[in-house]
Amino acid sequence: MATFLHRIGQFAFRRRWLVVLLWAVILGALGAGAANSTGAANSSITLPGTESQRAFDLLGDKFPAANADGATARVVMRAPDGEKISSADNRAAVDATLKDLKDSSSRVGQVSDPFAAKTVSADGTTAYAQATYTVADADLTDADHTGIDDALDAGRDQGLTVEASGSALAPPEEGHSAEAIGFALAALILVITFGSLIAAGLPLLTAIVGVGVSMTAITALSATFDLNSNASALATMLGIAVGIDYALFIVSRYRSERADGYDAKEAAARANGTAGSAVVFAGLTVIIALAGLAVVNLPILTAMGLSAAGAVIVAVLVAVTLVPALLGFAGERVLGRARKRAGRKQVSTKATIGQRWIAYILRKPAKVLVLAVLALGVVALPATQLKLGLPDDGSKAASSTQRKAYDMLAESFGPGFNGPLTVTVDSKSPETARSGATDLGKAITDLPDVAAVTPAVFNEAGDTAIITVIPKSGPITDATKDLVGDIRSLAAETESAGGVRSMVTGTTALNIDISDKFSAAIAPYLALVVGLAFLVLTLVFRSLLVPLKAALGFLLSVLASLGALVAVFQWGWLKDLVGLDQTGPIMSLMPILMVGIVFGLAMDYQVFLVTRMREAYVHGADARTAVETGFRHSAKVVTAAALIMISVFAGFVGNHDAMLKSMGFGLAIAVALDAFVVRMTIIPAALALLGKRAWSLPGWIDRILPNVDIEGEKLVQQAPAEVHQDGIETPQYSNQH
Repeated sequence: MATFLHRIGQFAFRRRWLVVLLWAVILGALGAGAANSTGAANSSITLPGTESQRAFDLLGDKFPAANADGATARVVMRAPDGEKISSADNRAAVDATLKDLKDSSSRVGQVSDPFAAKTVSADGTTAYAQATYTVADADLTDADHTGIDDALDAGRDQGLTVEASGSALAPPEEGHSAEAIGFALAALILVITFGSLIAAGLPLLTAIVGVGVSMTAITALSATFDLNSNASALATMLGIAVGIDYALFIVSRYRSERADGYDAKEAAARANGTAGSAVVFAGLTVIIALAGLAVVNLPILTAMGLSAAGAVIVAVLVAVTLVPALLGFAGERVLGRARKRAGRKQVSTKATIGQRWIAYILRKPAKVLVLAVLALGVVALPATQLKLGLPDDGSKAASSTQRKAYDMLAESFGPGFNGPLTVTVDSKSPETARSGATDLGKAITDLPDVAAVTPAVFNEAGDTAIITVIPKSGPITDATKDLVGDIRSLAAETESAGGVRSMVTGTTALNIDISDKFSAAIAPYLALVVGLAFLVLTLVFRSLLVPLKAALGFLLSVLASLGALVAVFQWGWLKDLVGLDQTGPIMSLMPILMVGIVFGLAMDYQVFLVTRMREAYVHGADARTAVETGFRHSAKVVTAAALIMISVFAGFVGNHDAMLKSMGFGLAIAVALDAFVVRMTIIPAALALLGKRAWSLPGWIDRILPNVDIEGEKLVQQAPAEVHQDGIETPQYSNQH
């Protein structure tokens, strides 16, 4: 691997104009494809193989009109204090508001009359109307959204309290300022690390190119592969982070090789052969973790995982091809102050923070190991109270009209009104379906926590019915979850007794099914991802104990990050610090998504840090010295890489989307804990305690494993001939083994 990437680095450095041109052509071609893409990414969630999805698909077949793809809006109107919504003045205000909504766009299909539809609260103060559009929400224009807002304002001007919810409302404006701040912080960290604007600019430039290629590819393919709208956001998040980090490691190694006396071309090639090898294998672990999300068999998660994995592949390719090419353009300017300080570094006796830290760890490895593990265990404790759910209007900002409409409906129609359950009843015989629906409806009415059960509504063929059940409790309560289970038990009894199939769907049922699906998938997912990554790391480090410690450290990181996520987003600790308006269950996708992403990132730092330790060991250092040497060479750049990732991920905390906000926070915390507590504290302490046993491998395994030479040992062996040709004095390695 090292020699192969060494040749690529030489080629890219020598033919740099060709490499830059090729990437420009790729970016331009994908940009043209994205510009000509006719479809938009969707935001729907499907759950293949679950009861709620089967019921939803049945409704699509039997009630096609009720499952049209048109956007919808629910307008909630409340009379002034002490008045009834049905009074003459208020009724006129309601009619005028709904007329304005109907006239606001030619795309409005129909608007219901709350008095005719009997959608007025029992206390007579509140009513709601349902508006349907003839086009999907993605096809609505700014003028359509403005029309809704104007109609709501008109109702408010007439004394009503008017709020609305639904897919027809304008999505919240995305705040990119926080993301820009994260990118700016990454630039500042790079400048401080390298002491050179040119060296700092290279990782930023290559990351932008990589993300540009990834985003244009996703946009061009979104319609063809029906990619979810969150796929590009996750790919952007990871693409920026790993793109900067991968380039950072190669540029840093290049400067180190130049300091050792190599000329620019050979230094770029050697940096590509050594640090580039670490980049390839680190990227491979991230790709495995992200692509492994497909085992959950959830389309939205598969799309997000594969899109992000594609962004990581692009980041790796950019790092090992474009970075050496740009180093050729940069010349001596990439060295910055490093060359000026070279002489002073040789005589300086002042220890850096990293040197003092590794010295402390090596003096007291057992104490450090125990304290670090206990600290992560304490942070992980809130994870035992983790509750999952899907975001709804109740999780939106308190100032949003959707949240206000949600609260008004809960106050006037009951907490369960915002989480109705849809029960489907079908049979080959219309008579059987009718009797089964009647019996099931009566049985459901007698269940606890049922506020109301609507009469069954049949399709034209009469073989399928819909029963709507309004719980007494809110959508995310345990009582409503128990109610879903009770209805499904009744449905099973009805089916066995009379041959009628009944199923439960709706948002609450979807929450339950998706949680069960994730619970069932987490074990095989972990086994697949950790197993494959264990094999990759065994190949890289030629050790069994090092990959084992890497996996155990990852578990500590992910549990601690989930604990922090629960404490902030579920319990509300420090919620104002992250701009969180509403606490609630953690997004159902988050745990398994975080497992995949955090595992990949954890292995990044494992590879970058420990390969330098193994490199020192392979080149002759004893086990303890190897840990110290590898840490000394890698600590600064790993710290910079971690701070960059934290900055990029933390930038997404400012996003309006609850999922992206929580994902950005969770990943930022996970990187901080994994990089600084696990990789730079626990791992060195464990390696110090294990000594040379950490680098041992049973002979029979050693014989069957191919030698990928990630440490660049072959490059060291061929160094004298190459150096002689260039006329450069090369430092030689001694072999103490």
